[in-house]
Amino acid sequence: MVCGVANEKGEWLAKLTIPTKHPQETMPEIIAFFEEQQIDSLGIGSFGPLDLVKGSSTYGSLASTPKKGWPGYSLLGAFAHLNIPISITTDVNGAALAEAAVGAAKGLDSCVYITVGTGIGAGAVVNGTILEGLSHPEMGHIPVVRHKDDRYEGNCPYHGDCLEGLAAGPAIQGRWGKAGVELAEVSEVWEMEAYYLAQAIATYTYVLSPKRVILGGGVMKQRHLYPLIRQALATQINGYVKIGDLEEYVVPPGLGDDAGLTGAVLLAKQALVQKGLKSTNL
Repeated sequence: MVCGVANEKGEWLAKLTIPTKHPQETMPEIIAFFEEQQIDSLGIGSFGPLDLVKGSSTYGSLASTPKKGWPGYSLLGAFAHLNIPISITTDVNGAALAEAAVGAAKGLDSCVYITVGTGIGAGAVVNGTILEGLSHPEMGHIPVVRHKDDRYEGNCPYHGDCLEGLAAGPAIQGRWGKAGVELAEVSEVWEMEAYYLAQAIATYTYVLSPKRVILGGGVMKQRHLYPLIRQALATQINGYVKIGDLEEYVVPPGLGDDAGLTGAVLLAKQALVQKGLKSTNL
């Protein structure tokens, strides 16, 4: 859990990083941090799944997450006593918002942000607005065509060999017997990874037609993945969609590891604007 407080100019005043444990251990420390900072509004970008249907009795609560103790936990309820405007979405939605506003997609009206780490998630901004509908998108769980040389069964507890089940960090370790950081020089590892991620980007391109695709997360610290993904994407799309320069289409985050936290600040600003209020700290 990464917490931060910024002023209305976006300057950081305080930050706190703590491990995600059981909510009874984690949340009191987070709540105390924000109480001490006397914030004017709060933006939350959380791991999911989340109930983001306004008017729902469980709006702002976590759903079927595998994290112990968190299913059903109300993040909005935890901060209700602060009596301040609060806005909530998923962590990847928040990161997409930040990258669209001040990061790698600044000046564009659409983008997709994908994080590839212990899981895979993605958020989209379309016409300057976070994409939500029935709920938030679950782009990490789309089906993919298995690589011809891949015999790994997949490790998603819900779908087995979906995108996350075949391409997230734990899948790399499960398939090859070592963590990705130990396999940096093994070309077949990253060629297979690029094959799956390029498939996903092709699907998002066909469906959402974003003007930029931003890839972040721990797995993407392997920087040699970017050219491999671009090459695989060109092969898979095969000229059907005119994307232009792939080096400008598939890019790393402009905000680095601060995309999610910056998105939370932008959400906090939006919450204030919706209430017609001005901010000091958020």
